Amino acid sequence: MKATVSDLLKRIPGKVTGEWPMGEPFALAFAHGSMSVELYAPRGTDIQTPHDQDELYFIHSGHGEFVVAGERHPFEAGTVFFVPAHVEHRFENFSPDFSTWVVFWGPKGGEKFK
Repeated sequence: MKATVSDLLKRIPGKVTGEWPMGEPFALAFAHGSMSVELYAPRGTDIQTPHDQDELYFIHSGHGEFVVAGERHPFEAGTVFFVPAHVEHRFENFSPDFSTWVVFWGPKGGEKFK
């Protein structure tokens, strides 16, 4: 499986839906089992809601702030973030060139450890 940022950016914005009235700000690169990889590139405002799976964000380009459970974290290209399932999060004050790889995996509700 292979994907490139340039190919995926050509597919953003995607389909217009009730959840994404300006078009989906992401493109699916590939999926295997419970794992999926997307490129996420919102424009202007990030209106995402918490997800059912754990996720990793690998910042590809741009800079801004990432808000996770009310805590603000600055980011730039090369930064990585982990967000557990069902935790509120969003990107704010991001530059126009912002894009990030997103990896979702595991069961709904996130990984459980004993």
